[in-house]
Amino acid sequence: MLEIRDLTVNYGGITALHGISLKVEAGTIVTLVGSNGAGKTTTLRTVSGLVPAKSGAILYEGEDIRGLPAHHIVARGIAQSPEGRMVFANLSVWENLLMGGYLRKDRKNFTKDLDFIFSIFPRLKERRRQTAGTLSGGEQQMLAIGRALMSKPRLLLLDEPSLGIAPLLTKTIFEQIVAINRDLKLTILLVEQNANLALEISHYGYVLETGRILCENTAEILRDDPKVREAYLGG
Repeated sequence: MLEIRDLTVNYGGITALHGISLKVEAGTIVTLVGSNGAGKTTTLRTVSGLVPAKSGAILYEGEDIRGLPAHHIVARGIAQSPEGRMVFANLSVWENLLMGGYLRKDRKNFTKDLDFIFSIFPRLKERRRQTAGTLSGGEQQMLAIGRALMSKPRLLLLDEPSLGIAPLLTKTIFEQIVAINRDLKLTILLVEQNANLALEISHYGYVLETGRILCENTAEILRDDPKVREAYLGG
């Protein structure tokens, strides 16, 4: 579904990505593991059209989308739940979800999709009239994912869904990421500092370090790799 070829991204005079290549097969969860500054978020933001690439290709369903405006990329079926959640704080939960479907033309399926989101995140239904800025961090994360799902994507980009969230809610959110992949047959590219948790739910993984891919393999093999365990999984 997604193939990145020799992608290089610069921020000013700093090279954030050094010609990385990776693939995301349709129907899978693929995770990018690495420490802060490894280039994980830059990768997602470049796929989304928010950061320009210096060189390389981003093939989505066989077509190079590098250089397209972000809203065109959303319209083609790629949605991102960003790092830090970035909900519309002054709008209600309900209005945030409607904003996620802004580009959609199949309005008749809105209710069905809202019902699915409320079924996996019941707290959002309970708080649908509440202002998003008053939600807890975990509830805002649920809302950010729900808002992305309302665009009816075929590829979902998740950036640090566990960041700043209580462990109990993190567990709930990751269980629902699995449910989204399974029930909606949605392909997911996941960036997550909690490498143990990310590899536990993923099919395949890439390890990034200072803008380069150090290694890749099935999630199970990466979890058992002594070097990966020592560097990223706590020994």
